[in-house]
Amino acid sequence: MATAEKNLSSFSRKFIPDINKKVFAIIVSEWNEAVTEAMFEGAFNTLRENGVRKENIIRKDVPGSFELTLAAQWMAEREDVDAIICIGCVIQGETKHFDFICNSVANGLTNVALKYNKPVIFGVLTPNNQQQALDRAGGKHGNKGDEAAITAVKMLGF
Repeated sequence: MATAEKNLSSFSRKFIPDINKKVFAIIVSEWNEAVTEAMFEGAFNTLRENGVRKENIIRKDVPGSFELTLAAQWMAEREDVDAIICIGCVIQGETKHFDFICNSVANGLTNVALKYNKPVIFGVLTPNNQQQALDRAGGKHGNKGDEAAITAVKMLGF
């Protein structure tokens, strides 16, 4: 379902596990900072609202979305981290760079999740323009950070 038809910040409260002892890493890309900071706030607040203690949320920053994969692997290697939320925003440009970055990050994060058997959540926006990104970072379509956080929470209850 397209986000135009569903608000990213609306989700079912079914199957929310007890997560107050779980540790979450949130890795945030510095590229497109206005967007990724808003998404981080959404993810952080959603975790807190669902019972995660503040001290159990680890934030790490990386230069861009491409670097999310290695940082996710470093966090997944840690035995004290239960789930990793990766936040980024890659806006379509005039070259194929967008395609290479988006595909690499999606595949890389999937591989980390499978290798370490931990939830590694793809909270990366891939909009056509800045306005679409803002609309999905707390704007009219909700916040992708909220969605990424609740996905991590629900995956820990699987």
